[in-house]
Amino acid sequence: MGNGADERLARAAAAGDRVAFAELIARHYDRIYRFAFRWVGSQTEAEDVAQDVTVKLATAVRGFRGEAAFTTWLYRIVFTTATDRLRAQQRIVPFAPSEMTMLLDDRVTFAPDTADDAAELWAAVRALPEKQRDAVLLVYGDELSHAEAARIMGVSEATVSWHVHEARKRLKTKLMATA
Repeated sequence: MGNGADERLARAAAAGDRVAFAELIARHYDRIYRFAFRWVGSQTEAEDVAQDVTVKLATAVRGFRGEAAFTTWLYRIVFTTATDRLRAQQRIVPFAPSEMTMLLDDRVTFAPDTADDAAELWAAVRALPEKQRDAVLLVYGDELSHAEAARIMGVSEATVSWHVHEARKRLKTKLMATA
């Protein structure tokens, strides 16, 4: 089933079809969990976020209008729930070195080959301004397009591109200074 099936299920769930809602959750729970885990970094907290999202979806699905793909709309809910949790706890956790490698392009000589390198890179990402950090996580951590990240962040695609560009400049400066 493609996005059309998700949209049909979402519309049915919005109309009160519990079977359709259950199917939507079954189809996307793993995706919700993985996305939450990337943001909160612990299995327990990712499960909590996934449960919170499931509860929110029961009401929020009524607001799904189909203006974006269901998965993009869903990412927005997970994004908001996870970032709210992080803000409440004032922390964020790293993602794997292999996931961060693509953030640094050929113009940057620092590459996270070891766990220490990854920790250094993550410290630099964590120090980014919030919007830049969010854009980097969505584009590089979750491999979303700039357009998808823009819909999730509630900004224009150009703004996401600018945040990513500025983040790369800051990371390059920070990591070249410590290399």
